[in-house]
Amino acid sequence: MENRPESKLPDHPVRLALLDLLAELGTVTANEASRRLGYSSGLCSFHLRQLARAGLIEEAPRGRGRIKPWRLRWDSAESHAPDDQTFSAVLHLTPRELAELTASVRELIKRFPERASGHAESRPVEVNFSAFPHP
Repeated sequence: MENRPESKLPDHPVRLALLDLLAELGTVTANEASRRLGYSSGLCSFHLRQLARAGLIEEAPRGRGRIKPWRLRWDSAESHAPDDQTFSAVLHLTPRELAELTASVRELIKRFPERASGHAESRPVEVNFSAFPHP
């Protein structure tokens, strides 16, 4: 299996926060991200460029002057390698809806049998699900 550094990009806390922010707002500049997330604009700018290098985000149409907004890339078939599946969304849920969502995800995962490495096309895949109040 090829070890590509790009496949680990979304695991970084700043990058995850940026992806969540982009999912919430649609577009964001490094300065806007800095104000919303509490990181320096230089740090946000660096991580936005790294996410773009990995094909997860792209430059949005420019605003005035040197403003450089970014947006998520939605053409996942072209922008994500098969080994790099990420998804993020901000939902507005009641406590009951959150419990239903969690139960649905658990039921979905149960549909996939636990296997040893015997199947030729199967490989270990780590699945993470977290749902918590968004700041």
